[in-house]
Formats: sequence, structure tokens, C-alpha cells
Amino acid sequence: MFMYDAAKVLHMNMRSAAILAGALIVVLAAIVIVFFFPGSLNLPGAGGATSLPSAEVRSYQGTDLSAIANMPENAISGTQYINASDYRLTVDGLVRNNTRSTYQEILDTYPHYSKVVRLDCVEGWSATILWEGVRVSDLIKDAGPDPQANTVIFHATDGYTTSFPLSYVTDNNILLAYKMNNLTLDPTHGYPLRLVAEDKWGYKWIKWVNEIELSDNANYEGYWEQRGYSNNGDLNGSKYA
Repeated sequence: MFMYDAAKVLHMNMRSAAILAGALIVVLAAIVIVFFFPGSLNLPGAGGATSLPSAEVRSYQGTDLSAIANMPENAISGTQYINASDYRLTVDGLVRNNTRSTYQEILDTYPHYSKVVRLDCVEGWSATILWEGVRVSDLIKDAGPDPQANTVIFHATDGYTTSFPLSYVTDNNILLAYKMNNLTLDPTHGYPLRLVAEDKWGYKWIKWVNEIELSDNANYEGYWEQRGYSNNGDLNGSKYA
């Protein structure tokens, strides 16, 4: 019986020793990796910050921003769902060179700008939003506008159109937005690009823009303008023609 117990104790001691030796080997290996191969550890904070999903901002430089979820939205043919890989934005009409850009080319090629602009809808609601986008004037400049061009006509994927004097677009740094309140536009709010038509009624804020046409037709009327709304859409004037 004594010999059996001694053998059992010896077996347990050997097992414990083996476990301890294995643990020491793991610790030593970790020390070697940290000191001699530090780049092999791809841990958050070890080689740069780990990116987290963007969050909607509700205040910017002292200005309270409206919640995106509280913005009523409508469209003549319902929400447009556009695949970024298939999307193309053309600039044509009275230009020297028609341009056709992918969504990613627009983001990579042109400077990005942000500004807080309030959207006022003829239905009676408004929303103050931080918009981020590219300037329409930069897109037009690359296409080379004809001297006879005096009007910019915006087209959307659902057939919606609206227009502005060329001077309004260039003098006011009007943006084609791809973000609102630090979030990429969702389909309901115009993804991939929506016009930020500051100082204009909401029906001029065309969504899902896929064409910018330069024209000499200063009297062009868009979708709602043909239905009795003011062509200039100024907030300080009547919303009706």
C-alpha cells in the first residue's frame, strides 16, 4: 500500500512539473516575440487605433443639429437604392468635355468641404444638418463650361430635375453631399449624392443626383416648378410661382 501511494505521489509531482515547465515555455516564447518581433502583434493600440463605426453628431461648433431620424422624407417614385459600384455621375451639356465619374473617384479626386445648413421644407418642417461633400463648381470646372452656359440642371435617378443659375452654384460654394451629421447618406436621404441648396426650399434639394447638365435655358423648369412652385425657390420669397 505504501509503495502504491508513493508511486501515485511521484506521478502527480511529475505531472505538475510538466505543467509548470509548459507554462514557463509559453511565457518565455511570449517574451521573445515581444522583444524581438514586436511588429508581429497586431493588437489595438499596438500599431494604431482600431476604427469604429461613425456616430451621428448632434452638435457642431456650438450649433445644435437635428436628428436625421426626425427628418420627414418623400420622393416622386419612392426611395432609390443605388449600388455604389454601378453609380456614375456625368457632367454634360454646354461643356468642352463630358465627364463621367464613379462614386469613389469623386471622393478621391475632389477636395472635401463641410458646412452647417438648414433645410426648410414647404411642408412646414426644417432640419439643421452638418453636411459634408464636394463643390459642384469643382466638378463643373473640370468639364470646362461653355461661355454661353448660364444654368445648371440637376437630374436624379428617379427622373426628378431642378435647376439653378450657374452663378448661384459657383458663388455660394454649393455642395453635393455624401455625408450628413458625420454619417454617410442613407438611401432615404439621397445616397450617394444629394444637393445642399442653401437658402432654397427643400424641393430644390435634389437627391440621388446622377447628372449635372450645363444649359443656356434660364427658364428651365424642374419637376415641382412645372407644377406651380417658384423656379428660384428662394426662402425669402414666395414658394409659389
